[in-house]
Amino acid sequence: MKILLTGHKGYIGAVAGPMIRAAGHDVIGLDSDLFAGCDFGGPPVAIPELRKDLRSLTRTDLTGFDAVFHLAALSNDPLGDLDPQITYDINHRASVRLAELAKEAGVRRFVFSSSCSTYGAAGEAMHDETAPLNPLTPYGESKVLVERDVAPLASDSFSPTYMRNATAYGVSSRLRLDIVLNDFVAAALITGRILIKSDGTPWRPVVHIRDIIAAMLAVLDAPQGAIHNQVFNVGLTEETYRVRDLAEIVARVVPNARIEYAPGGGPDNRCYRINCDKIRRLVPGFRPRWAVRQGAQELYDAFRKDLRAEDVESGRYIRLKQIRRLMDAGRLDSKLYRLGSGTHAVPAPEPAAAS
Repeated sequence: MKILLTGHKGYIGAVAGPMIRAAGHDVIGLDSDLFAGCDFGGPPVAIPELRKDLRSLTRTDLTGFDAVFHLAALSNDPLGDLDPQITYDINHRASVRLAELAKEAGVRRFVFSSSCSTYGAAGEAMHDETAPLNPLTPYGESKVLVERDVAPLASDSFSPTYMRNATAYGVSSRLRLDIVLNDFVAAALITGRILIKSDGTPWRPVVHIRDIIAAMLAVLDAPQGAIHNQVFNVGLTEETYRVRDLAEIVARVVPNARIEYAPGGGPDNRCYRINCDKIRRLVPGFRPRWAVRQGAQELYDAFRKDLRAEDVESGRYIRLKQIRRLMDAGRLDSKLYRLGSGTHAVPAPEPAAAS
């Protein structure tokens, strides 16, 4: 298939492009590249791309594609809180418009990267896809709104699927350290401390970014009847941990790391457990390969090689800090549009000859 991958220069997208291509598909990226220069261990693998803001798409941009993998978004709660209206403009309205344009252009499959943050304050109960949604942030609410507003677009010729991913972790050339497991491993290595900012009791389901991408590819391969207008929790049911348990796993991986609790840290209302049996049942081609202990080791091995203390201290891999730097430098306006940059298609370079 010919696939449009939005957000291909983000944390998950930088890994997704090569994986999609390795699966035998043609893939074109779409990204405004807000995090250029925030590379870890080398730049993302180049693929053909359309360098354009998600909010500026036209039907022509979607012509000729068989499927859309939609990852592009303001990517977490702190960034979403920077200006909630921008979060809704990008994560909600632009995403729904993308689906509308895709349908008009004849795209048959639309795979949306949603989030288990839609469950929000869910407490101790195990939640499957039928559970009530209780998002606590603009980021979480924007995902709920996209699911709600894209669903009526479903038809025999346009099949959307909604992937409620657990909290991501794993190594990427567009690394993020504002997600829990990545943060814990980096802090343990650089400072010797794993700082828990809550009381450690909130539940977090976690999933490796390669398993997130594998789930999207499996949905693409599945019969339309199995995935049409369906919501899936993405991860493994047993890969749900309390925050303190994640810290203890990291402490066993990183030598001499100690766990500390921030003064005054209390319960975090963002607490949810998820059941992932549905995707295992309806999409048997998806078989998660990563467990959190293995992922912590992967992160530790990569960080020992390429992570510098000054990169951690500068916030190079913290999305909110990078956005604020760009705004302070006059490279982004108040709505997060790039200043002084055009919109253009960029082909990938020819692969180097084998030596």
